[in-house]
Amino acid sequence: MMQNVHLAPETDEDDLYSGYNDYNPIYDIEELENDAAFQQAVRTSHGRRPPITAKISSTAVTRPIATGYGSKTSLASSIGRPMTGAIQDGVTRPMTAVRAAGFTKAALRGSAFDPLSQSRGPAPPLEAKKKDSPEEKIKQLEKEVNELVEESCIANSCGDLKLALEKAKDAGRKERVLVRQREQVTTPENINLDLTYSVLFNLASQYSVNEMYAEALNTYQVIVKNKMFSNAGILKMNMGNIYLKQRNYSKAIKFYRMALDQVSSVNNQMRIKIMQNIGVTFIQAGQYSDAINSYEHIMSMAPNLKAGYNLTICYFAVGDREKMKKAFQKLIAVPLEIDEDKYISPSDDPHTNLVTEAIKNDHLRQMEHERRAMAEKYIMTSAKLIAPVIETSFAAGYDWCVEVVKASQYVELANDLEINKAVTYLRQKDYNQGKDFAQASSYADIAVNSDRYNPAALTNKGNTVFANGDYEKAAEFYKEALRNDSSCTEALYNIGLTYEKLNRLDEALDCFLKLHAILRNSAEVLYQIANIYELMENPSQAIEWLMQVVSVIPTDPQVLSKLGELYDREGDKSQAFQYYYESYRYFPCNIEVIEWLGAYYIDTQFWEKAIQYFERASLIQPTQVKWQLMVASCFRRSGNYQKALDTYKDTHRKFPENVECLRFLVRLCTDLGLKDAQEYARKLKRLEKMKEIREQRIKSGRDGSGGSRGKREGSASSDSGQNYSASSKGERLNARLRALPGTNEPYESSSNKEIDASYVDPLGPQIERPKTAAKKRIDEDDFADEELGDDLLPE
Repeated sequence: MMQNVHLAPETDEDDLYSGYNDYNPIYDIEELENDAAFQQAVRTSHGRRPPITAKISSTAVTRPIATGYGSKTSLASSIGRPMTGAIQDGVTRPMTAVRAAGFTKAALRGSAFDPLSQSRGPAPPLEAKKKDSPEEKIKQLEKEVNELVEESCIANSCGDLKLALEKAKDAGRKERVLVRQREQVTTPENINLDLTYSVLFNLASQYSVNEMYAEALNTYQVIVKNKMFSNAGILKMNMGNIYLKQRNYSKAIKFYRMALDQVSSVNNQMRIKIMQNIGVTFIQAGQYSDAINSYEHIMSMAPNLKAGYNLTICYFAVGDREKMKKAFQKLIAVPLEIDEDKYISPSDDPHTNLVTEAIKNDHLRQMEHERRAMAEKYIMTSAKLIAPVIETSFAAGYDWCVEVVKASQYVELANDLEINKAVTYLRQKDYNQGKDFAQASSYADIAVNSDRYNPAALTNKGNTVFANGDYEKAAEFYKEALRNDSSCTEALYNIGLTYEKLNRLDEALDCFLKLHAILRNSAEVLYQIANIYELMENPSQAIEWLMQVVSVIPTDPQVLSKLGELYDREGDKSQAFQYYYESYRYFPCNIEVIEWLGAYYIDTQFWEKAIQYFERASLIQPTQVKWQLMVASCFRRSGNYQKALDTYKDTHRKFPENVECLRFLVRLCTDLGLKDAQEYARKLKRLEKMKEIREQRIKSGRDGSGGSRGKREGSASSDSGQNYSASSKGERLNARLRALPGTNEPYESSSNKEIDASYVDPLGPQIERPKTAAKKRIDEDDFADEELGDDLLPE
């Protein structure tokens, strides 16, 4: 074996590449042409015949060939290579496999050398599956059912509920065919229950979203009653949801409780959700005590925002003040589970800063923002709900809520509650409570002292002086603000209001005209110009500027009613009616507009239309008897005496001490020949006598104490509250009504001049309170009761 090993000579140390060109002459294929034995074997079949006796040439090496059970015959190699298994020098060469290298017996018989079997051609095609076999049909049908279920779900997510239901029905039909085929081929134990469950559940869900509640309930019943479906009892919660939508609260609660029994105590989150549904159902059913029990249990086990909010509402519904406070405190104490520190980079590491910036607005952060917004909404709503009732006054209630919020994790909401408290004062028209002028004045002084040339600070200081009634001094502050910044529109607007308050109308008009050149489409400025022209007794110019206001805000009911009033003064009844009617259409609760329209229809003798307006007025002011008397009078004038009599009787039941109503009843009953006339006459006589006694007492009181005359006159007027105050709106219409029973003439409406529909400024009392400079534009959405121009503009 060592004869083919070549060792490098020790003396050839410099030649690193020596020996690489040496090779064994066995591998020299070029010498095969000169090898006579090899050439003979190629041309004849000599090389393929196994020799009986070995003929060894002078250059051959014997090679033993196995011929039987261990007997061997030597075969000479033409190139001197010992054959496999040959005995050489007493050592047998080991046998090796030759088939893997491509040497087979077929090759020895003349076939070409093909170790990769490429001559055989391509492999035969695989045997095709039989499509008609039952197993293949079942698999294909299962695939179609799954695809239909997926398409139904996708259609539902896209909002195509009708298509989703159709796909679900198709899936149900094919699934039933699939079950029948599978029962014919295999045993019932091999039925795909998961597929059946998913098909039925999807079908029930699609029925529910399409508001086909009966079909949905039937499908859910099929699932729930099948004992082969595990955990199907939880679907009773879905059935309870359907009954809740149908307002069948008893069944909804029943199924919710059945579903609750199916859920183990390990799945606590699901149990809490079901109990919340039970609480909501009790609230909708009006069973607040039962709802309180559910929510109290939830708040003790796993407090959450919705449960705390609903618990507060339930205690508010039952009127328990102390429990309202405790529920509000529980709501405040619900943890938000939001870690704000992770959004603050603790070091200057660039990698950490990049990660922090990346997560500041990711989906998780957005979910946290939504959760915080929901918590703040629940807390603010609860505070505004319970504040007016938990204490003796709403101010004390707000103060309690503010203190609780300040001690919680929602400290920033305390300021919002303070603002809501002020807004509530404004809605109640309690402006002194809604504004702290003393504190505002002190802060304004601090601002002016810190920067004397700041126009915003000077404007706000002028506002505080204006609120105290010192208009001359307020004008000086506004002028100084304009000297420092001639483009300060707030100071220019406020100084115009100040001149208007001082009755310096020309200077006020000049200020607002300058402001109009800057703010071309400001409704506040346009209205102030129209208002000044009206004060200057120039109605044509006032109408022209009010028309520009309407072009900016065409749906303002007060501006429209003001235009109607101006046209009425000018004698243009048709234009006045048009604008009064438009005002009524946008705001049908303005009593002055309703009164004018009713009187207009009386003048034009459209009694039925007048009745509609006076009936609405009686709904708005149910304690005012005059509107019901007007309705009865219109019925009487239209010839419907029976309806008029019924209306007078109904009015007498509501206002039994009203003399005018009794006079009309006596007159109508006498004209109709009814027996009730005598009874009503006795009541009228008794009331007139009582009235005479009351007037004598008042007269004697005046003689005895002149100092309290005004007070007692007011008391007498209030005692005869069914008679109308001489200073009330619509007084002349009322006086005309009182005069009716003393004449035989039918009712005549008062003239339009007697309809004292005095103007209520649609933009607010512009000259009563200053505007602040921060209010740079009209924003009617911030505060529902806010009207244009009811404040000066602060900075």
